[in-house]
Amino acid sequence: MSVSSGPAASPDGGGHFESTARKKVALFLVLTLLFSSVGWYFVSRSATIADGQGLLIATIATMWCPGLAAIVTRLWFQKNLSGFGFCTGKPRWIALAILLPVGAGLLMFGSAWLFGIASFDTDHAAFIFSAAFLPGFAYALLFNLFAAAGEEIGWRGLLVPEMARFMGFTELALLSGAVWTAWHFPLIFIGTYGGSGSLVYSLLVFIPSVMGAGLILAWLRLRSGSVLTAILFHGFWNYFIQQFYPALTVPTEASEMMLGEFGWACPVVYIVLALIFWHFRSSLPDVRSA
Repeated sequence: MSVSSGPAASPDGGGHFESTARKKVALFLVLTLLFSSVGWYFVSRSATIADGQGLLIATIATMWCPGLAAIVTRLWFQKNLSGFGFCTGKPRWIALAILLPVGAGLLMFGSAWLFGIASFDTDHAAFIFSAAFLPGFAYALLFNLFAAAGEEIGWRGLLVPEMARFMGFTELALLSGAVWTAWHFPLIFIGTYGGSGSLVYSLLVFIPSVMGAGLILAWLRLRSGSVLTAILFHGFWNYFIQQFYPALTVPTEASEMMLGEFGWACPVVYIVLALIFWHFRSSLPDVRSA
């Protein structure tokens, strides 16, 4: 099977080109729903019986459902895996994909430490910034990147570039972000994916966060031509926001409402970043006739 960074051009003109892209999106969404429904069931079952290991396996498997759906879709229509963007692209986009989540997390958690909303955990920091922590750091980061790859191969590897063939960036960023957001809802409603606040509060901070992240990831994918940027951003974000920075923090009631994926700081940061990336949408390549 061939693997390339870009889509193959359609020999039958723009109309057929866009029609095929729409069909790919439709099949991908149907398959993602079917595959994910199985994953959501096992997530719910594991959460109900308090099976921690089973919950972890079911969650990772569910995260790979969009990726599996994307692979099946490309093989069905193309008989190959071209178009995902399995290439490194320019180093600056790889660097941005890594540094942005690390920096955004430091801004959020650092603000909490600075203003006394939460305390910096010096005891844990002594271990985390030692050589003994490096193996655990590498394993955890690679694990998060593997899990993120399952989602990103689907959302940004297929959905975003195929939607870009028949709609503008603003529309595709909002629609793909909405689909991605809605895909998380079963994990919130029937799983253990949520914050320390109420369900309503979790949704109020989660929805704008994921919508903002969806726009940023779509921009990175289209600008770089590489799905690796989305995988790196997603994986680094999950690790540093969910594990690394929390390990350096002594939480308080106020910080529980502020920090993490279900804290109020997250949508603030994501909305600001999304507006910045949206401002530079004119720099994106036009792939509608590529």
